[in-house]
Amino acid sequence: MKRSEQAAETRAALIEAAKRLFVTRGYLNTKITDITAEAGRAAGSFYTYFAGKEELLAALLDQVATASDQYANAAAHKSDFSDPAAIRYHVAVYWHVYHEHAATMLALRQAALVDENFDRTLREFRRAQFDDIRDHLDHVANLPAPPEISLTVLAATLDGLAQIWPDMPEDEAVEVITRFVYRALNGRDYP
Repeated sequence: MKRSEQAAETRAALIEAAKRLFVTRGYLNTKITDITAEAGRAAGSFYTYFAGKEELLAALLDQVATASDQYANAAAHKSDFSDPAAIRYHVAVYWHVYHEHAATMLALRQAALVDENFDRTLREFRRAQFDDIRDHLDHVANLPAPPEISLTVLAATLDGLAQIWPDMPEDEAVEVITRFVYRALNGRDYP
C-alpha cells in the first residue's frame, strides 16, 4: 500500500472511530486517546491529521455540508415553498443527511455548549443553510413571519423531531413534517 493510501486510511479510521465514540460517550467525554485506541492507531498518529478534537469536528462538519450540497443541484430540487413537492424534497434531504451524520450533529451541539468557537461555527453553518434556501420563501404569499424567523422555526422543528424521535421511519417523518411545514408556511391545508 502506498504511503498516501495508508495516510488516507488512517485519517478515515480516526474519523469513523470518533463518530462511534461521539454516539456512545458524547463529544465532551471522548478523549483523543479514546479515538486512537478505537481506531487501532498509535496515540500520536492523531496529530498527523488533526491539531485537536476541534479540528476533527470541523472536518466532520465539512462532510455534512458536502452531503447537503450534493442535493442542491439534483434534478428533483425545486425552490418554491408554495409547492408541496419542493417542501417534501427539502424535508427528505434534511432527514436523510441529519441521520446519516447524526453523530456529528450530536457532537456539534455538545461542543457548542462549552466552546464559543463551535457555537459560532454552528450558527454560521445554520446561516449558510438559510442563505441557500431563503429565496425558496419568495413564492409563499402570506409568510407567517419574516423569512429569518420562518427559517429558524423550520430548522427548530426539523432538529427537534430528529432528536426526539430519531428512530421514526423516514417516510413517516417526511410525510408528517411536509404536511406540517406546508400548512404553517402557506396557511392552507396540504393538497
